[in-house]
Amino acid sequence: MGVLLLTTAGQVRARESGDLRALAEARSSVRLTGVVRSTPAPLGDPSDAHPGNRDGSGRSPPSRVRFLLAVTEVVATTGRPDHDGRSGGHGLRTRAAVEVVAPGSAAGLRYGTVVTVLARLVPARHTADRAVARARATVAPRVRGGPPAPLVVSERLRAGLGELSADLPGDAGRLLPAVAVGDTRGVGDLEQAMRDSGLAHLTAVSGAHFSLLGAVVLALAARLHVPRRWRWLPTAAVMAGFVALVHPAASVVRAAVMGGVGLLGLAAGRPSRTVPALGCAVVVLLVVDPWLARDLGFVLSVVATAGIAVLAAPLAHRWRDAGSRAARGQASWLALACAVPVAAQAVCAPVVLLLSPQVPVYSVPANLLAAPAVAPATVGGLVAAVLGPWWPDGAAWAAGVAGAACWWIAGVARTAAGLPGSLVTWAGGPVGVLLLAAASAASVVLVLRCRRRVAP
Repeated sequence: MGVLLLTTAGQVRARESGDLRALAEARSSVRLTGVVRSTPAPLGDPSDAHPGNRDGSGRSPPSRVRFLLAVTEVVATTGRPDHDGRSGGHGLRTRAAVEVVAPGSAAGLRYGTVVTVLARLVPARHTADRAVARARATVAPRVRGGPPAPLVVSERLRAGLGELSADLPGDAGRLLPAVAVGDTRGVGDLEQAMRDSGLAHLTAVSGAHFSLLGAVVLALAARLHVPRRWRWLPTAAVMAGFVALVHPAASVVRAAVMGGVGLLGLAAGRPSRTVPALGCAVVVLLVVDPWLARDLGFVLSVVATAGIAVLAAPLAHRWRDAGSRAARGQASWLALACAVPVAAQAVCAPVVLLLSPQVPVYSVPANLLAAPAVAPATVGGLVAAVLGPWWPDGAAWAAGVAGAACWWIAGVARTAAGLPGSLVTWAGGPVGVLLLAAASAASVVLVLRCRRRVAP
């Protein structure tokens, strides 16, 4: 706790350097130089776009986009300065983040690009937000340097997957980039159906992706007779490449660090333990980036992993033992398949309530129905992205398999969201969260303590 407090204090001090907060309160015009730290996303209504001028995916570019800029230098400008700031003032170094709202022409900026932005600063919505201020730019940012080589490669692979997805019909093509690499820009109205059905987590890269990749790489390493103590090397390399491919968002970083802790245990010859690995990952990440504690995606990722690690096995054992002795072997896989979404839903529902005071009724059945398609959609999408530059025919085949799985997931989402009573309105605010948490805890305790068994 002491280390966490000390590092947080140091980062807060570095974040407040450069007088960005004071410049925002004064509504100053500035020239910002920094690194793009999020993919530009449309601002407001996605339908608010320039007509006619369409990109390769067939979608019109938005009129305004927003992205996070990790600022390295800020210059308070006067008059009408150019992009080099010749009419500006003295540059100040900083390590603050700023949310930039820019014209739609900035939609093509790549993660990791170094840019210069001319904008007017305004205060952030909340003082504890990651972004110290918001910057409203009237002209497109000027690119000063490209992203590192690994990110350039990853952008090419993501773009190739987007082109392959554009050839798939309907929801399959829209959902594939989201399920495979977390690119949700083309999901459209399907996003609401995914939320209402409790399947929105499938479009966010998290521990499930790393678990699938790790299992595949470890199986291949074993098949190739790689010594057990060296199997962590190819697994670590694949995980590092996957982080570069999907971009290091909060849930991705959490899952990657947790996977790294597990790899260290593998290298040391010790069995992995999910809860200690999760605790170590959370502490390390909060030391490096304290603002992750305010990221709802990070919180949901941690809570879901903890819930599955702690509750899934006891729930599966309870439901397996409730059956007859002869049927227990056949029911083991079904009990575990039911236990995982139930455990995740029980612990995540109170957190999701902070977004909307509604509870998805069919979340568990929808997750059960969608579960068989998750691995083909994820692995097939990644294989298609990797094969795209070298073997187009193989990439198209892999994308077709992944697209079929995404079509099934989308169908489950739309069906579940369209059923009567798919959402139940719940009390909002802290009271609603506490009530739902208490109800979830009581339900889990009731299931685990129930001693009745079905007669053989």
